[in-house]
Amino acid sequence: MSVPKRIICLTEEPTELLYLLGEEDRIVGISAYTVRPPHAKKEKPKVSAFISGNIKKIESLNPDLVIGFSDIQGQLAKDLIERGLNVLIFNQRSIAEIFSNMIILGNIVGKNKEVTALVDSWKKQVDSLQEAANKISDKPGVFFQEWDEPIITGIKWVSEAIEIAGGRDVFSHLQDEKLAKNRIIQANDVAEKNPDIIVGCWCGKPMDWDWVRNKPEWQSTTAIQKDKIFELDPSIILQPGPALFLEGIPKLKEIISST
Repeated sequence: MSVPKRIICLTEEPTELLYLLGEEDRIVGISAYTVRPPHAKKEKPKVSAFISGNIKKIESLNPDLVIGFSDIQGQLAKDLIERGLNVLIFNQRSIAEIFSNMIILGNIVGKNKEVTALVDSWKKQVDSLQEAANKISDKPGVFFQEWDEPIITGIKWVSEAIEIAGGRDVFSHLQDEKLAKNRIIQANDVAEKNPDIIVGCWCGKPMDWDWVRNKPEWQSTTAIQKDKIFELDPSIILQPGPALFLEGIPKLKEIISST
């Protein structure tokens, strides 16, 4: 089987997985937002942000495969395809889809046994945590905030992660909305749901603690009254790859267990 020798990763999660599989030598370009593994930014050329990319630089690296994520990178993918490049865009939204796509990527680089072993270990972790979570009779309500203006709540795999970690996503009814614009909520909606915990994980910028603490509409919520406000690093929860299982879900469990 012929495997790609020169891969460009437009987001972090394929970079992280390829490093874990020992296939980092195939990577010739990465996203500027890559933080895992830390040394990747020192070793690999940065060729893209999230929505945009340096087309000329990508072409100059002569990749035989470009890997991206989500409809948000649709235009960038189109531009690269029109220049004759092979582009693979994943559009995972659930934990099951994250596992499936990691298997696909591992198979592409000829590491089917190794990637299956990794995924199986994370599946066992998830199953164990879910079994423990199922025994919790009164799960704390969690409001996961992905953005501030407009207020956006978490994508499906985040909602699932909250449940696995022993919490209850107060906006779980929106988890099947694939587009962020369909997960926009109002401050009054948060007040109505009365979460026990607020987790801020603003994609691309730090959470504004004062903004969260002083939002007038939700001052009466249990989370504000008991000062149960937390911030999560987007790289461990909003990246649909290994970091979610290595750090994201364990950190969520730590937060939820503290209430």
